[in-house]
Amino acid sequence: MSEERTAMKLSRRGMLGATATGALAATTGGAGLLVGAGPARAAEGALSPVPGELDEYYGFWSSGQSGELRILGFPSMRELMRVPVFNRCSATGWGQTNESLKIFDDGMLPETRAFLAANGKRVHDNGDLHHPHMSFTDGTYDGRYLFMNDKANTRVARVRCDVMKCDRIVEIPNAKAIHGLRPQKFPRTGYVFANGEDEVPMVNDGTVLDEPDKYVNFFTALDGDTMEISWQVVVSGNLDNTDCDYQGKYAFSTSYNSEMGMNLAEMTENEMDHVVVFNIKEIEAGVASGDVQVLNGVPVIDGRKGQNKKYTRYIPIPNSPHGINTAPDGVHVVVNGKLSPTCSVIDVRKLDALFEEDADPRSCIVAEPELGLGPLHTAFDGKGFAYTTLFLDSQMVKWDIAKAVRAYAGDDVDPIVSKVDVHYQPGHNHTTMGETKEADGRWLVSLNKFSKDRFLNVGPLKPENEQVIDISTDDMKVVHDGPTFAEPHDVILVRRDIVNPVSIWDRNDPMWAETRAQAEADGVDIDGWTDTIIRDGDKVRVYMASQAPTFSLEKFEVSEGDEVTVIVTNLDDIDDLSHGFTLNNHGVAMEVSAQQTASVTFTAAKPGVYWYYCQWFCHALHMEMRGRMLVKPRGA
Repeated sequence: MSEERTAMKLSRRGMLGATATGALAATTGGAGLLVGAGPARAAEGALSPVPGELDEYYGFWSSGQSGELRILGFPSMRELMRVPVFNRCSATGWGQTNESLKIFDDGMLPETRAFLAANGKRVHDNGDLHHPHMSFTDGTYDGRYLFMNDKANTRVARVRCDVMKCDRIVEIPNAKAIHGLRPQKFPRTGYVFANGEDEVPMVNDGTVLDEPDKYVNFFTALDGDTMEISWQVVVSGNLDNTDCDYQGKYAFSTSYNSEMGMNLAEMTENEMDHVVVFNIKEIEAGVASGDVQVLNGVPVIDGRKGQNKKYTRYIPIPNSPHGINTAPDGVHVVVNGKLSPTCSVIDVRKLDALFEEDADPRSCIVAEPELGLGPLHTAFDGKGFAYTTLFLDSQMVKWDIAKAVRAYAGDDVDPIVSKVDVHYQPGHNHTTMGETKEADGRWLVSLNKFSKDRFLNVGPLKPENEQVIDISTDDMKVVHDGPTFAEPHDVILVRRDIVNPVSIWDRNDPMWAETRAQAEADGVDIDGWTDTIIRDGDKVRVYMASQAPTFSLEKFEVSEGDEVTVIVTNLDDIDDLSHGFTLNNHGVAMEVSAQQTASVTFTAAKPGVYWYYCQWFCHALHMEMRGRMLVKPRGA
């Protein structure tokens, strides 16, 4: 790439304008070849920015059983990217490339690896991603990482915000069905807290089924920097959602099955369930002093009821609480009732007394407003107001936290400000910057579980509906309907100045460190124009470069039965100029973005000629960017 061309900092749009008209250069002298659209502008306050304007917020969406992270511009709700995490992705090769397989494999438990092998698999085919949350510094987002859970296969993943790619997936031992997940807010992340939702025997070796007294649940703390498991706490009851304070002292989790029931009737038997409060410093001290049981290599603190230690406390909460959300004021924590029409408000300043003075666990409850039917989750505007989803009522309710506290103390005040219908049955909600101390109170999004009649009928399986609500005044107004495929559970809305992804990969990125090490051992420079084939017995490594519109290798030959690894480096250093490598009739495809190296391994089992091509449109001669692999018959 010439210095002159690099200095121009071409966008893909400008570059494609040039290449598409390249045939005219001889007659026009090249004038105007590099003219492209002007840079996009920042939109200010608009729900739907005009073409060329940028949104004010990044929205990071879960996808539920689709297993991926989705990135939207907000408030326009324009989908920008899908980041494969727990799923396999045909477009990018996630779950197939050697680099992604290493990420899946590094954090996998040995018994899972053996289970998958017994079923002819290398990785799980599915994931259930519910809760994406960003790393914090001093109570607000810092733009380093996103963390997320996999309920289906008990995993926690991390996505790097600089490249928007997953770099770690960790399977959590002992626990089952990681559901609630939140990063530590203060002083930084720090810990990532993760709830195991499903109750299991303490030693889950297949010898116990119908002995519920032997079932427990696990609360896990991971180190967000290393993604290693720091400790776990075994608790009474199951664990649903979780959050933590703005002081770095406590985390808390809801439990809808304090009964430890094994069926619906048993799980809903009690009028009161609980919230578990975890005393972080006491747990750290207990781990340091050895007051643990080591299970599968993890130090486990016993935080069950009746242990008479300062690791946990249990706060009684009306039947089957679900979401738990900490307000930006750093004082109040809202526990959403689900089967109770109430939300219970905890004052974190009163939690010390539960541990130091054995105060009545309910003494930290300072409000319990009755809001409507089916309260599930609460968001905040940073101005003293809370917004709670009412699942059964299909409404969003705005209420005043201070008035709710006064009403609980006996004052004749109504904390409810207003309600608005949503369509239909809302689950999670989120305000702009709402789970940080910088909540700005501008927008609210409601993630509704059913769309019913809101969109054109597409058959028995319907999209969900995500609605944007203007909360700048007391009269909440629904201003946007957005259909979405299965099945977003949660979202965070982050100011765009906090998130600063790169446009081109760094050639020294650790993502392909192992590939680089192998290339160096083979004497191959993958930073240059590479067209080298290495044979090592029946293992063949094919090194090639790509630069629009060509691969460095027009053809290569292997033999039937060879284990073939194709390593491709994209030498283009132009913004938004991705390549790909797809090998016909082999189920092989991978993304190779600007300055990225990616590799894939397969067995050449079918003699014949097979074309490979770039599947990411990159050039006016994109269709011509292809080559051939010859698989010679065994023994030929």
